[in-house]
Amino acid sequence: MSETQVEIPPQAATAHGAVRGTLEHGVAVFRGIPYAAPPVGARRFRAPEPPEPWQGVREAVAYGPTAPKRPYAPPLDALLPDPEVAGEDCLNLNVWTPSTGPAGLPVLVWIHGGSLLHGSSAVPVYDGAAFARDGVVLVSVNYRLGMEGFGVFPDAPANRGLLDQIAALEWVRDNIAAFGGDPHRVTVAGESAGAISIGALLAAPRAAGLFRRAVLQSGAPTALSVAAGRGTTERIAKRLGLPATAAALAAADPAELLAAQTEVTGGGSPLTGGNSFQIVVDGDLLPRDPAEALRAGASADVDLLMGTNSEEYRLWFVPSGLVEKLGKVKLRLALLKFKVSAAMARPYRANRPGATPGELLGAIATDLLLRVPLNRLADARTDAAGATYFYEFGWPSPVRRLGACHALEIGFVFDTLAHPDTVALTGPDAPQELADAMHGAWVRFAVSGDPGWPSWDATRPVMGFGPGAPAVVLAPRDDELSGWPR
Repeated sequence: MSETQVEIPPQAATAHGAVRGTLEHGVAVFRGIPYAAPPVGARRFRAPEPPEPWQGVREAVAYGPTAPKRPYAPPLDALLPDPEVAGEDCLNLNVWTPSTGPAGLPVLVWIHGGSLLHGSSAVPVYDGAAFARDGVVLVSVNYRLGMEGFGVFPDAPANRGLLDQIAALEWVRDNIAAFGGDPHRVTVAGESAGAISIGALLAAPRAAGLFRRAVLQSGAPTALSVAAGRGTTERIAKRLGLPATAAALAAADPAELLAAQTEVTGGGSPLTGGNSFQIVVDGDLLPRDPAEALRAGASADVDLLMGTNSEEYRLWFVPSGLVEKLGKVKLRLALLKFKVSAAMARPYRANRPGATPGELLGAIATDLLLRVPLNRLADARTDAAGATYFYEFGWPSPVRRLGACHALEIGFVFDTLAHPDTVALTGPDAPQELADAMHGAWVRFAVSGDPGWPSWDATRPVMGFGPGAPAVVLAPRDDELSGWPR
């Protein structure tokens, strides 16, 4: 560019008004675009409503407000940076695109994880520049969390955070062409709670037709009954001295509500349990359990890319010291709780000589909650119209002996290994060639529906990303999986 040339900021016209973004290394970036009205006041516990149209051109150069939340507790806060952006207009999204105009590019919509309590689209690891660089429009979204998004009330719709995600996907359908994307070539992707959310979206009739493909990273379709899901809401309301209704809690001070929410949900983990927020089968948005619905053929025409990390449990068990603290007696009690027989546990012991009781429990719990249900779903879709692809991420992080833990693969998928927030989990020497391979597979899946290895069939092909060169393995550790009931 000559000294006299000036970069013209990119603009796009949405259904609610024009937006102006920034041009960053040849990629047009729009941040903080509202897809729904601020969920405050009378709208606090309602389904999302359209945003008010605006006049002129709205600046979309900074991340929008994040949903009300608290940081991760130590030591996870150092491993999983979670920015907070103040403000009420938290139902917003970001777009990275190589083009503003009718280019017909594939679109990938990212739904962040965080146990439905943490996270946002402003996490730097989720920077979409590499996807846009490679011809895919990347959209990342915020949605309501915790009590605001997933508290269960008798006088408010359930699964409001899930309704937010659907509203964001409807925004993509109606507006993404102005950003160079094709609304008929949408892939929705997410990790952990984001993947669990996608499992529910796949089973929700209202979400049908909003996406063509889906990626589930380290999260299996699951939901609770309304009665079971209401327990956490009631405990938080009791701590505040209020009835467990939306009308009562709408008047609660947001900071006090967050404090009570943190007290009630603290101390557990996705693997060890505890009070938590979950998606519920409400009979409306979700007519039935999503795992059952998908195994019965729901979204059979949607292509799926699914997988897990080899040592998911280490993110929770290692920093907390549980790997060392848990002894043989507690292991036996935990296996009884999980209804894992001695015969089912035997191959785990044989395949991990020298493993501590905590490591054995972590491997078994990981399979119970993630690998087994995802494998069963893949088996049920063998004859489906949509293809199913499976992966396993196995590169071990040297940071705090975390190994191939939960969330480690995200920086590889987004090709953001150089960012300091990614380095916090991967260390400074993560292999770029592995990021090239994994990011490239996600791009290919968004473009064509084929990530580059055989789809799931009776041989159970799994693409292994690390610790060495990527390679397909047939039915890895099938001796462990075969012991679980079907």
